[in-house]
Amino acid sequence: MSHSHPPVLRRLALFGLAAALVTTVTLGAAAPSPAAADSRAAGSHATAAQRAAKARAAQARAVAAAKARGLRIVAFAKAQKGKPYRLGAGGPKAFDCSGLAGYVYRKAQLKLGRTANAQFHQVRRLAKAQRRPGDLVFWVRGGHAYHVAVYAGQGKVWHAPKPGSRVKLAAIFEPGRVRYGRIGV
Repeated sequence: MSHSHPPVLRRLALFGLAAALVTTVTLGAAAPSPAAADSRAAGSHATAAQRAAKARAAQARAVAAAKARGLRIVAFAKAQKGKPYRLGAGGPKAFDCSGLAGYVYRKAQLKLGRTANAQFHQVRRLAKAQRRPGDLVFWVRGGHAYHVAVYAGQGKVWHAPKPGSRVKLAAIFEPGRVRYGRIGV
C-alpha cells in the first residue's frame, strides 16, 4: 500500500501546482495595470465633467425658456391695457389686481392662487436685483400682500390698480412695501 500513495500524492501535488498557476495567471490578467487604472480614472473624470457641462446647459436652457415665458406674460398683460378694474374679476373683460396676474399667468400655462396674498405665498421670493419681466410684484404690509402686479421691466408694472381705474403700465410705487416673486426658474 505504501507503493500506491506516492503516485496519488504526486498527482495531488501536480494538481495543486496547476491550480496555483491557473489562479495566478487568471488573477494577474484580471488585475488592472497602473496605466489602465489611470486611464479609467481619467475617463470617469471626463464623464463627470461631461455630466456637469450637460447640467449647466440644461439649466441655461431652462432659464432662457423662463425668460421667454416672462416676456410672453408681459405681452399678455399689455394686451389687457385699458380694461376696467372690477373687484373679484379675473378677466377677460375686467380685472382686479390678482385677477389680472392669474389671467396672464394662465395664458402662459402657469397657475396662481386667486388673491394677492395667496399668490404671494405661492412664489419663490426674489431680491430686487433678481427680478425680470414677467415676475410678480407684491405690496406687503405686516406679512400680508394686499396688491400684486406683473413686472414689465425698467421699474414698471402692469396692474389693475383700484376701482374706477383701468389696467395700465405704471412705475413701481411705495418701493419700501414691495416684494418680488417668481414661479419656476
